[in-house]
Amino acid sequence: MGPYSNLFSMDKTEKIKVLLVEDVETLAMIVKETLDDEGFDVSLAFDGVEGLRAFSESRPDVLVVDIMMPNMDGFEMVDRIRRVDKMTPVLFLTSRSAVEDVVKGFDTGGDDYLRKPFSMLELIARVKALAHRAGMRVAPRSADVIRIGAFSLDTTTQILTGPGGTSEELSNRETEILRMLVGNINSVVESKEILLRLWGDDTPCNLRSLWVFITRLRQRLAADPGVRIINARGHGYKLVVK
Repeated sequence: MGPYSNLFSMDKTEKIKVLLVEDVETLAMIVKETLDDEGFDVSLAFDGVEGLRAFSESRPDVLVVDIMMPNMDGFEMVDRIRRVDKMTPVLFLTSRSAVEDVVKGFDTGGDDYLRKPFSMLELIARVKALAHRAGMRVAPRSADVIRIGAFSLDTTTQILTGPGGTSEELSNRETEILRMLVGNINSVVESKEILLRLWGDDTPCNLRSLWVFITRLRQRLAADPGVRIINARGHGYKLVVK
């Protein structure tokens, strides 16, 4: 077992299958060897085109993909995958720090992102958290369609239908955040609670990611002025429906 084994235990009969798509082969091999040592089952691809082929062949539990790659970048690769698979969690690796790039990653269908250079400890934690939440998503739900003012959210298809029948597809993370807010309607949900449940930790980086998702959800719900997500400064967010 590797150096993180005392922190992360894994049932060897149920290895988490990871597809890592990274064009820097040295980095890819280091990550693969480390994850293999920790009990993951890791496949490699070195560009977006090869990644698409490997994804269809290996059907991973978690996809870890670099953004900047030759032939096809990570954004395009994940966009193509999302046309046929909306559930497999995606973790973007990026050396970029601009908010616009983070937003594009989420809009493309990413569930999380990790900035380079990163620690292997954090990568392991995020991959395991994504795999765990993916397992939770396939469990039966008590209600597939949620009413939110003039909107309805189908939590299975992740389709948000608004006034006049307009509809748009939410990301996995947007859907889960909205579910949490609806489950505590007109009450504050602490940012820490959201982060721990959906990200696995409440680091400042993840707090910024949460802010990005909240901003996106506000834009999506703007068609009904009676539906608002209020910022409880220093605490969290509250969904208000009049």
